[in-house]
Amino acid sequence: MNGRSIALDHEHEAGRSLDSSRVLIDVTRPAARLLDGKRPTGVDRVSLAYLRRFSDAAAAVVRVRGRWLTLPPTSSKRLFSALLGESEQPVGVIHRLIAQVYLRPWSAQEGSMLLNTGHSGLDDPRYAAQVRKRELRPVYFLHDLIPMTHPEYCRAGEAQRHARRLETMLRHGAGLVLNSQVTLEHLHAYAAPLGWRLPPHVVAHLGTAVLAGGGPPPLRSPYFVVLGTIEPRKNHLLLLQVWRRLVEQAGESAPTLVLIGQRGWECEQVLDLLERCDALRGKVIERNGCDDNELATWLHHARALLFPSFVEGFGMPLVEALHAGVPVLASDLPVFREIAGDVPDYLDPLDGPGWRRAVLDHARADSPLRAAQLQRLRGFQAPTWAAHFTTVEAALRDWKLLP
Repeated sequence: MNGRSIALDHEHEAGRSLDSSRVLIDVTRPAARLLDGKRPTGVDRVSLAYLRRFSDAAAAVVRVRGRWLTLPPTSSKRLFSALLGESEQPVGVIHRLIAQVYLRPWSAQEGSMLLNTGHSGLDDPRYAAQVRKRELRPVYFLHDLIPMTHPEYCRAGEAQRHARRLETMLRHGAGLVLNSQVTLEHLHAYAAPLGWRLPPHVVAHLGTAVLAGGGPPPLRSPYFVVLGTIEPRKNHLLLLQVWRRLVEQAGESAPTLVLIGQRGWECEQVLDLLERCDALRGKVIERNGCDDNELATWLHHARALLFPSFVEGFGMPLVEALHAGVPVLASDLPVFREIAGDVPDYLDPLDGPGWRRAVLDHARADSPLRAAQLQRLRGFQAPTWAAHFTTVEAALRDWKLLP
């Protein structure tokens, strides 16, 4: 158990003081991603928010090579700090902490609440078996049902894996937290034909990160930003085709498109355009290693955030942009209307000409559409993490999972 030999069992492919011996957080996913050098996704950012909330009142659980490990309070706090970016050399810290407890027996109390906020491990039937064996009361966070409703946008086999996750949640969960009413509606539609009843559940919108972009504009000319992993459902392909037409028609006066996010899977057409389309060179900028400060600066000075996804479980970039006072052009999705009302300008994700017209309008210094959205933005109230946890903790107390 030293160095890179640790392989975590991640996947098969400000409230009242709590008793840390009764609250457990499964941190296998964020720990595994940090050890692999991966940047946090939206799912990970939710997990990190839960760590911040409960770090003083919970113990860490890590799954390594089939073993379930619990860390004592002091070690748990050190592990949480490492995951939250508050420690120097966090990879070494994680390795040492796991090595220290690897041979120790399981020490959590029976009846403890277990939080799993990242879907991690739930596709393995042994997860539920371990929970039952240790007499834990698991609370799961369901981010979306996209592999079931839109399997064409996911990796091969993901629908089957997600079905197993959902079975673990529905048949063995002591409680469920969902990020939107739309996700809850999709869950009801999935569970009803199977004859499965939902465990106790609550909908709590995700909080908003404070993005304070204080730096100078990264570009002198107008530009637009897209945030998110490059994958089929995010619909980058439509935007690149729109931008190719803009450049053909306007040349150097065309606005710039800035893609902020990691390259994902099954996006060969997008990558071909990024790497081989001469017309897009200099007019499409890819930033796949952007830290929070740089991201905030890019977003702060953008003419708008573009969000042309075919499907989303929530849409954190949309809320963060609006919270930062940046207009949004978004697909007309029910979940976006649930969290943002009529503030964004909505378009059909297949309407290329409509997106081109909206981009050209928002690029203008005297844009009427942009001015109208900025006016609507004045009344926007972004969801907060404080409100999220007030809702969640009230539900946990109703379910007798918290004191």
